[in-house]
Amino acid sequence: MNFEYFIAKRLIRGKEHKISISAPIIKIAIAAIALGIIMMLIALATGVGLQHKIREKLAAFNGHVQISNYDNNISEVSIVPVSKKQDFYPEFKNVEGISHVQAVASKGGIIRTADTFEGMIAKGVGTDYNWTVFRDFLVQGRLPEYTSDLNGEALMSRTMANKLQLEVGDTFPALFFKEENPDKIPNQRRFDIVGIYDSGFEELDEIYVLIDIRHIQRMNKWDEDQVGNFEVFLKDFGQIDEKGNEIYGKILSDLDSQTIKYKYRNIFDWIGLFDFNIALIIGIMIVVGGINMITALLVLILERTQMIGILKALGSTNWSIRKVFLFNAAYLIAIGLFWGNLVGLGLLLLQQRFRFIKFPNPEEYYIDYVPVHIDVLTVVLLNIGVMVLCLLMLLIPSYIITRITPVKAIQFE
Repeated sequence: MNFEYFIAKRLIRGKEHKISISAPIIKIAIAAIALGIIMMLIALATGVGLQHKIREKLAAFNGHVQISNYDNNISEVSIVPVSKKQDFYPEFKNVEGISHVQAVASKGGIIRTADTFEGMIAKGVGTDYNWTVFRDFLVQGRLPEYTSDLNGEALMSRTMANKLQLEVGDTFPALFFKEENPDKIPNQRRFDIVGIYDSGFEELDEIYVLIDIRHIQRMNKWDEDQVGNFEVFLKDFGQIDEKGNEIYGKILSDLDSQTIKYKYRNIFDWIGLFDFNIALIIGIMIVVGGINMITALLVLILERTQMIGILKALGSTNWSIRKVFLFNAAYLIAIGLFWGNLVGLGLLLLQQRFRFIKFPNPEEYYIDYVPVHIDVLTVVLLNIGVMVLCLLMLLIPSYIITRITPVKAIQFE
């Protein structure tokens, strides 16, 4: 065993005169591992980051799960009200993993100015509304304040404000349809724009305006405890299917629940393809890195053929000699992983901080920059997986050591 460690050290430190023959190949193998882990980190962090951003934006407008009356389940506007006197409101105690429940209502209408008009959905919110995500979306002005008396403050998207040529501080008139009797004269209201938001999700930005929920309650002649629907937010999006089914089982029979995965299933099917792309890139990079390490290992074995013969003559087993070369290969892989992580994580942190890489067509990705999500545990598992898989790939070529006989090896030049 002492001889094995002696050889291992000499292989690692490169003190044999023949190491110059394999040095370029070893450097290429290390570079391949480093480049591979960089590509894997970028694919993983940006792919998952884009998934998270799209989910966050959809949840900002809908919650993770919506609870409404069955008569409203195919409509974007609130037709039949739901009482706020529910077991799950304001806290959903019967289901674990829920962070927040808020009551909202929606009503269709038209914004009319002197020059043009646009259709919209006014989303009424109250004191229980979670503004956390919209603070990130806010680009001008401030968020509305609905904790005191009824007011006309409104939050409008930049997309709609540009179409209507409105700015923060402007007042606009709105006409609201009467869903139960569309032929009647619409309700009229005036609102003041106190803030402008931009979520990057144009399909939602171009229709939603946030107002005080009491306006919708009054126009629909609802009681104070009646709302359009409830939006439920989960602590862990990964449990949305499980929690969606659990929520459906806990609510009353005249209520319906729907997850955003079902409501926007086309979008979620699309971002679900990211997982396949990430797995494909990781698989290709591991194969490329493994092939380069196999080449490096075979060159090392070829250069040390005489040494292998001497060790066998002294009584070393095939497996003990193979471990020496595998130990050296693991060391080279570790060097590649170190530099790959250093460069890859450095680039990702810079992108996360400065967002210097932009999408050329942000409307297709619902965001103007490349988002990054770095999970420490995932990065650690990725590095361990690369190390283990590469070493497993090296087990077969290391088997060539068993075919080397001491007599021929010692005579080998």
